[in-house]
Amino acid sequence: MSALGNLAGGQAWKIATVALAAVLLAGGGAGGGLWWAAAAARDQALEDLKAEQGVNAQLRAGVDAQNAAILEQARLAREAETRGQAALALAAVTGKRFEVALQHLSGARPTSCAEAMPYVNKLLEDVR
Repeated sequence: MSALGNLAGGQAWKIATVALAAVLLAGGGAGGGLWWAAAAARDQALEDLKAEQGVNAQLRAGVDAQNAAILEQARLAREAETRGQAALALAAVTGKRFEVALQHLSGARPTSCAEAMPYVNKLLEDVR
């Protein structure tokens, strides 16, 4: 064997070992760096998620409060509608009583206060 072949064959595994170690060290360092970056990104994403969940909870509470207010307003509107219908019915009854009382007085033509008082009293009694 020649000295060059002996040198190349005997030193080749050392060179290959150093080259392989350099590749493994560079690959391991890059992999570790990527692993660290992925873990940091995951941690940041979890923090962002928790913050967004807090905002989401606040918005949901606001929407729930608005929905409750709308339902309460609808209930109050129904109650007001019921009261309005009752008031209209009462006004119709009162109006009819007033019309009947006015019909009783339709022919009256008093000329003085003393003559008008019996008609006023009759009108007040009929309207009650």
